[in-house]
Amino acid sequence: MMWRTEDGSTGRLIQLSMGYFIFYIITGISVKYFLSSGMSDMGYLVYSTGSSTLFATGVVLALRWFKLETVRPVTWMGITFPSELLYIIPSGVMTAVVIPTTTLLYSFKGISVMVAMVIMRGSVIIIGRIVDAIQIRQGILTKKVYLEENLGVLFAIIAVSVKVLSGGNSGGANPFTSLPVVIIFSSYIVAYAIRIYIMNYYKNTRPKYSKVDNNKAFFGIEQIASTTTLWIVTGVLLLIVTQSGWSGPRITPFANAFSQPELNWGSAAFWGTAFGVVAFFSVFLFMFKGRTATFAGLVNRLTSLIAGTASTLLFALFWSGKWPKMVDWISLLFILIAVGFIAVAEKKRSAELALEKSNRR
Repeated sequence: MMWRTEDGSTGRLIQLSMGYFIFYIITGISVKYFLSSGMSDMGYLVYSTGSSTLFATGVVLALRWFKLETVRPVTWMGITFPSELLYIIPSGVMTAVVIPTTTLLYSFKGISVMVAMVIMRGSVIIIGRIVDAIQIRQGILTKKVYLEENLGVLFAIIAVSVKVLSGGNSGGANPFTSLPVVIIFSSYIVAYAIRIYIMNYYKNTRPKYSKVDNNKAFFGIEQIASTTTLWIVTGVLLLIVTQSGWSGPRITPFANAFSQPELNWGSAAFWGTAFGVVAFFSVFLFMFKGRTATFAGLVNRLTSLIAGTASTLLFALFWSGKWPKMVDWISLLFILIAVGFIAVAEKKRSAELALEKSNRR
């Protein structure tokens, strides 16, 4: 029997976090498994990204998650459409940047899954707090950020700082000594900052008591936009490479992934769909009802950070990967402290929502 929960409840939050945790472990392990088996990082990027985006978009189209309840329709050249499309589609374009940069950061040899996850996730947690501050000042967000949420952000920053400052002693190279890593990381952060602002703008401007699941519509439209962007960019790059003979340590294996499919490409594509499943849980956690961007970002990112630790351990145990170093465990300790603070914050949010519900009756 399914565990039935209400939208915005703690039970629903736990369900989404559990799903996110499980499929992120699969994602983290599959990246390292196929790369350690001899598949090129760009090859894995192509196969996993292709399958994950097609899977998520296929589900969206099958379930018709593109029907949107607009709060302000607009008309342009005689065509009336939801004004929300003017920023949801750009959010999808930003997602198209986030998807490949995430896999690329995992794929760099010498950088563990745990290191990559801690740096990326910690940075996004900080962005969530900044977005709340901006939207509170703009009057878009009417909720306050609890002290426990701020403390959670603080310990998340400490966890990130421990990993970055430890450099080569963290079980992998210092990621900021590599120019390609810095460029990819910067692209990831800028795209995520824009996307998180848009998601929370959308969430905070919806009718409070709408009967329509607006989050599904946002995810559906964003997913269609991101998949379309990814495949257009891929087609243009392949055309340029074919016509110009452009080559390089990453562009050549990227093109070869299409013209000369690698051994086990089908298996890589199959396991890559786990990242497509992660997308559902990720967006629904980010846009979780009645929570601030700070809180939702903490839950989302800390869940994946813990999943990073689990994937590193499982890969070391069953596939002879590198075991976590002492600094990894120290970082995890700070992460768990942050989890403790958001657990307290969740109790407060639940009581707050229960009071709102009671006042409506």
